[in-house]
Amino acid sequence: MIWDAIIVGGGAAGLFCAGIAGQLGKKVLVLDHASVLGEKIRISGGGRCNFTNLHSAPNHFLSLNPHFVKSPLARYSSQDFINLVKQYRIPFHEKHQGQLFCDESANDIIQMLFSECQQGGVQIQNPVTISAITRSQDVWELATSQGSQQTRHLVIATGGLPVPAIGATEYALDLARQFDIPVNPVRPALVPLSFTAGEFLQMSDLSGISIPVTISSGQKGKRYGTYQFEEDLLLTHKGLSGPAVLQASSYWMEGESIHINWLGKKDDAELFTSLDANTRSVDSLLADLLPQRFAKLIAEQFDMSQRNWAEISKKDRERLRNYLKHTEAKPAGTLGWKKAEVMLGGVDTKALDGKTMMSKQHPNLFFIGECVDVTGHLGGHNFQWAWSSAYVCAQALVN
Repeated sequence: MIWDAIIVGGGAAGLFCAGIAGQLGKKVLVLDHASVLGEKIRISGGGRCNFTNLHSAPNHFLSLNPHFVKSPLARYSSQDFINLVKQYRIPFHEKHQGQLFCDESANDIIQMLFSECQQGGVQIQNPVTISAITRSQDVWELATSQGSQQTRHLVIATGGLPVPAIGATEYALDLARQFDIPVNPVRPALVPLSFTAGEFLQMSDLSGISIPVTISSGQKGKRYGTYQFEEDLLLTHKGLSGPAVLQASSYWMEGESIHINWLGKKDDAELFTSLDANTRSVDSLLADLLPQRFAKLIAEQFDMSQRNWAEISKKDRERLRNYLKHTEAKPAGTLGWKKAEVMLGGVDTKALDGKTMMSKQHPNLFFIGECVDVTGHLGGHNFQWAWSSAYVCAQALVN
């Protein structure tokens, strides 16, 4: 038997692509090395799966070829996936800036994908390992631990390197290299940043405190340009985390600084520009703008703790204000693949057709999902890329 399509990888992109192609009349086989499929979906969003974002659009994605995402996102939008979720009567809610989560469990999305595959007559084999992939004329042959399989179309949907504990591997990247398809350098993204020295290690006693901030590049980024995010920052024992830092980490490169406005969108004009004498302590006034323990630490660092605001000179007030609005810090690195949510880089999109996800060099070889050099911002955009890239690929399998 020669399959119409074999999809290697039973995650979000692989299962979604399989279900669509199967329902369009194709004989589809999914192969995966894991004993349990959908683990990355299951642990996402705190177990509730941030499955898309209402505002998902090309400006929420990073790629060395930024125009590549436009066609897939236009052909299968977040609203299209929302309609499917509604069709399955899965309850969900908007949490923050368009982020959509399941009300109950990420398992609702996994079961929906399995149901889509079942309706399409998709066959799934797991756990199974693939020892070799070769091509003879118009047929791909896969040597697996459960025997040889042949297919006319081969889809690689094995994801990226984050969370190795659930089986993440470089399989897609290695296969691309095997067939001389270029791969852009990869690194952890949406990941906490670590520090080896400076004020953030002194703040380790404040671990767990979350602060709404504005975080920015403060310079022209070397790879993806400038950025600015208004999100929560989380102080940790090893450095900084929270949505603001995770967003910045996708842009940050070794040697670059990040810039933090600890006051975020708060109006500090009254405090810092008023010339009226104020008998309240610096600690107390800062606590109006910042978490109390953090405010106390800042006052201590500037030798202003327990001093009245009226005692502080205009020069020192300005020095404090400048720190709070323009802190510059140089991270030592990231916390690596174990803590990363996604992979930056991957199969070079210039080697793929954006309308089909097919390799330009090798007809009927496709790459979809996270293994491709397309990385979304935090908040459901990476799942939307899985759905959109899977959709356009599935349509191409029919033609």
